[in-house]
Amino acid sequence: MPAVGGQLREMILTSWFSAVIVLVLANGLDYCIGDPWGWPHPVRGMGWAIEIASRPALSHDWPSGVKRIWGVGLGLALVLGSGLAGWTLVQLARGIHAGLGLLVEAVLLASCLAGRSLRRAAEDVLAPLEADDIETARQRLSFYVGRDTENLDHGEILRAVMETVSENATDGVLAPLFYGLIGCCVPSLGGVTLALAYKAASTLDSMVGYRELPYTDLGWFSARLEDGLTWIPCRLTVLTVALLSGHPDQVWRLCCRDAAADPSPNAGWSECAYAAALGVQLGGINRYRGIAKPKPLLAEARYPLSSDRVTQALALTRQAALIWLGLGVTVIVLLGVGIG
Repeated sequence: MPAVGGQLREMILTSWFSAVIVLVLANGLDYCIGDPWGWPHPVRGMGWAIEIASRPALSHDWPSGVKRIWGVGLGLALVLGSGLAGWTLVQLARGIHAGLGLLVEAVLLASCLAGRSLRRAAEDVLAPLEADDIETARQRLSFYVGRDTENLDHGEILRAVMETVSENATDGVLAPLFYGLIGCCVPSLGGVTLALAYKAASTLDSMVGYRELPYTDLGWFSARLEDGLTWIPCRLTVLTVALLSGHPDQVWRLCCRDAAADPSPNAGWSECAYAAALGVQLGGINRYRGIAKPKPLLAEARYPLSSDRVTQALALTRQAALIWLGLGVTVIVLLGVGIG
């Protein structure tokens, strides 16, 4: 019996040691490589599945209640299915070779992190903007945001980039990392399972989670699911950014004052935290398909928006991710020491 207990302890220690390697490798892959254009990506598969599964509800005049039930089924199937698919792929790879299992897990986890992609998108717009090529900046911005871009001036383009960077810092980088860290603390689960499940919820929200027709009933569950899953990592993001700013009390005060006015329970908090930390103001009038939609003003404009401020926002996200990664690895190591 003692020998069996020792073997079990060794297996758990090995799993936690592997989790540390996966976390560090995944973050390194995201920072150095990101998501190369044209490569297979889990989100593309999720998007394809959502598009196919949404067609019946969007193409038929179903009652509201039926569409809502279909939306619940779609949301649960994609979230649970994505997590299970990731877990299964890792187990199959481990069955072939332990090293292959580590590599597959790290690559899948890296695909859930959008740090480099977010940085690349911002630079893609800022480069022509700094060269006074407004038309090219508008065109490139349209690839990354839902608002109308054809009439935006220099300042509005900068605001759109900053809002995109600050909002996606949470749901594109830190929230997937949060769930990856939580999963890695449970050896039998793994970080990829929860990270892919969260990524599925985020993809659902971006594709069908709208209040407007024809998605009102189909996407209500997906929108609320993503809101709920993002709530905790978003508040942790606000706290982290506030601490990194050097004046956390001011950042928190401005977030409490302004963020709740945003219709999203998370986006306003994330954007306001970055705006307050960098001394700029976000929000204003956005146009979607020609319809003006006012967004609440967030934080105070102590400094004008600039490319340097966007760069600083990206740096804040990277610093926050490194802090979370360091804390997560420390917890996993302490758990391993406790078992040992």
